[in-house]
Amino acid sequence: MKRVNKFSVEKVKGMRLALVPAFNEERTIEKVISKLKKLGFEVIVVDDGSTDKTFELAKKAGSIVLRHEENKGKGLALKTGFEYILREFPTASSVIVIDADLQYSPDDAIKVLKPIEEKKADFVMGCRNWREIPFRHRLGNFVWRTLFNLFFNTSLKDTNCGIIALSRETIKKVKKAIHGGYIIENAILAEVVKNKLRIEQVPVEVHYRSKSGLLRGIRVVLGISIFIIIEGLKYRLGKRY
Repeated sequence: MKRVNKFSVEKVKGMRLALVPAFNEERTIEKVISKLKKLGFEVIVVDDGSTDKTFELAKKAGSIVLRHEENKGKGLALKTGFEYILREFPTASSVIVIDADLQYSPDDAIKVLKPIEEKKADFVMGCRNWREIPFRHRLGNFVWRTLFNLFFNTSLKDTNCGIIALSRETIKKVKKAIHGGYIIENAILAEVVKNKLRIEQVPVEVHYRSKSGLLRGIRVVLGISIFIIIEGLKYRLGKRY
């Protein structure tokens, strides 16, 4: 992994941090960074082995840029970012995570971060309006949400939203459980529940620009569902025994 953009920790002391994992997002990365910086965030982009101009454009837009030489998946991109924040930002008390494709609006960043800043939560996940989501995606999310709530004894309205906020202590507790692939949101959420951390959800905007292919969608739904069931059984058995 390469690090670029030298900076002063004192310069960003007390500022809000935003972590943006990105893979081939040259069309949107500058806009995401610009919107977050206007809201007062110091932006850290993890370029996960992009083959387009994501790296150059993120650097040009004024973000701190970390780079994987090859694509490792969103989970490991987040792990790289979390480890960097814990090491290089000793005064940072929280961070917001948002995707780089503008599916989620950067304008919601402060709203998602607020419960942590007000000490009301340790972890915040956005909650989407299901009427704004294509049926195929809505169905998959219904399956995941139902399974997660069943196995982890929760009543969450959204378990796979791509805009989240974490306190520093939460990052320390969940980063060891982070995996690659599409299970990342559920992996973090499961670890939050296991550690009995306080969870809040706030409504956020979502904008779908494309639909997953049918076969790919089935694979993703099955893969995440199996992960939830396995981790849920471990959680149940661990609590019982």
